Amino acid sequence: MTKTLPLSFRLDPADKLALERAAAADGRSVSNLLVLIVREWLAAHPTS
Repeated sequence: MTKTLPLSFRLDPADKLALERAAAADGRSVSNLLVLIVREWLAAHPTS
């Protein structure tokens, strides 16, 4: 398996809470939900 790299950024408290709730509702960790969101966005917006 490929080693993953850390990434950090800031969110408004309300956005963080919404993200935590969405992840819990989907049975995922916040990190796992963010990976899913990023991969889906990148697939929909290819750069090459």
